[in-house]
Amino acid sequence: MIAVIKYNAGNIHSVVHALRREGVEPVVTDDKELISRADKVIFPGVGEASTTMDYLKAREMDTLIKSLKQPVLGICLGMQLMCKESEEGDAKCLGIFDVNVKKFQRTSFEDKIPHMGWNQITDLRSPLMEKVNDKGYVYFVHSYYVPLCAETIAKTDYLIPFSAALNKDNFYATQFHPEKSGTVGSKILQNFLAL
Repeated sequence: MIAVIKYNAGNIHSVVHALRREGVEPVVTDDKELISRADKVIFPGVGEASTTMDYLKAREMDTLIKSLKQPVLGICLGMQLMCKESEEGDAKCLGIFDVNVKKFQRTSFEDKIPHMGWNQITDLRSPLMEKVNDKGYVYFVHSYYVPLCAETIAKTDYLIPFSAALNKDNFYATQFHPEKSGTVGSKILQNFLAL
């Protein structure tokens, strides 16, 4: 069973549709018992870091997510919440990845924030990126980013180089939206489902 964590964040429907395209019927749930028993867990997210962390803490979902032993995939805000802290609302996050989330800073008038649209991922490693095209294009929408760190398994350049994906133990995460990233995103989801 693939569990998609249900919480006060957008984007769950597009993740569910992408999994169905891969032949998987996920369970969208906030039931801690079901999530604990799932073969794999997806932690999607579009929203604001501090209010989302408050929501997770109020339901003890923060403790649950950190304790999971099966493969877990965080997407977009899900990835940022798996880090230590975020500059968005000065949020204390889950601390799975030992890195802080930063806000993009404009260096010129032309710089657009959020980083929105298609961009390349490079320097791919980890089973999540198996047979994924280096320099393949994926879809991003974000104003905050995770700096490059020891857990970076893919990077992207926008204003500065940053982590497009992370991996530590059974925890995987992408800043981009694999569910909206065409064949490259589809391959990443297949790799996650095959872990």
